[in-house]
Amino acid sequence: MRPAPAAPPAPRLSAARAAAVAVCGCLLGLVAFIFDAAPLFVPAVGMALLGVLAPAWVWLAARGAVAERRLDAERVVELEPLEGRIAVRRGWLGLGGWGSFRVTDPLTGTAVELRDQLSLLRGGRGAALRVVARFERRGLHRLAPPVLTVADPLELAHAQTAPAGGGQELLVLPATEPVRWLRADRARGLRLPDGRDGSEALAAVDLDGLRPYRPGTPASRIHWPALARGAGLIERRLQADGDSRPLVVLDSRLPAASGAGALLDAAVRAAASLVLELARGGGCGLLLPGELRATVVDRDLIAWPAAYARLAVVEGAVTGTSGDRARGPALAGMRGRSGAIIYVAASPVQRLGALLATAGGPAVLVVPDDVLVAGRPPGVRGPIKPALAVSGCQGYLLGAGRSLDRPAVQRTVA
Repeated sequence: MRPAPAAPPAPRLSAARAAAVAVCGCLLGLVAFIFDAAPLFVPAVGMALLGVLAPAWVWLAARGAVAERRLDAERVVELEPLEGRIAVRRGWLGLGGWGSFRVTDPLTGTAVELRDQLSLLRGGRGAALRVVARFERRGLHRLAPPVLTVADPLELAHAQTAPAGGGQELLVLPATEPVRWLRADRARGLRLPDGRDGSEALAAVDLDGLRPYRPGTPASRIHWPALARGAGLIERRLQADGDSRPLVVLDSRLPAASGAGALLDAAVRAAASLVLELARGGGCGLLLPGELRATVVDRDLIAWPAAYARLAVVEGAVTGTSGDRARGPALAGMRGRSGAIIYVAASPVQRLGALLATAGGPAVLVVPDDVLVAGRPPGVRGPIKPALAVSGCQGYLLGAGRSLDRPAVQRTVA
């Protein structure tokens, strides 16, 4: 059986003006009684009735009325338009063409007044409004529900209703853009020592055992005989499982300064763009803060939606404060990799040379433009030119002979 829809919550009534009118009517009637002024009894009774009946009329009109927002998607990319509709439904008693129904939407910051559309005499039982919104920052946004306000013609009283169950949740994904390779050899700077392209997965054929199935594993890696015997989904583990793929590492550590959140947003957009570009070129890995194991994103992009959602909710870790220092990505488990490491840092990182020394392949340092010092990444000695640019960040290929200062220069963000 389908569950019955939740009943609209009781309206919140505000009748301060109506109460003042009713009190004035009572005082006027008292004056008319004291001074025996019969003509004053009629307006006194009218004001008292108006102050009492207006709130009751508005409350009855608002009872059962509600405005509900329906979005076309649960996920949206930064700055892309998100369309939705607000369905407005009045109660069994309208306002007879007088008064108004006003819908206030916190999502767009607009207020729309509906008078004739929900009139008891000329309108219908419901109305629909189209809304369009854009979000400038990624993350999980909690959207307050729209509020329906019912008021009488004189606005002596008004009642507000909101949908039951609170607001909605919307995941805003970081914007991605194509990577601009600034070197003549484009991505060939990520080649492995033996000449193979780091963006192409190693054709490993040596079986190194079996392990439980992981979501996103290609069908060619599934051990079908075990599935036929009823052992469930099991995948083959290859000896060089993903070691040759480029690994995109995101470092979310930030300086304790105002405006540091913009650095993290730029780094997240750059990491998402790099993962998408390298995955389409053959596959890559993604290591996010707090994770001990990299997520492999193959050419078919099966694991990309989940990785994309985790990128959207990455939070910054402030460094330089009292107490425990924020930890960087877990690169200790990446020892022995032959693929390139693309290290995306939201701010200058201390002892970066020791971190990237764990890799056996080339290393690329990607930092936001706002942290560059004299046109080069902090802590790098000697002249160096960027190898790529993406999402307000520059990437520098750290080849042979390129060293890093210890510690790296820290730059305060204004």
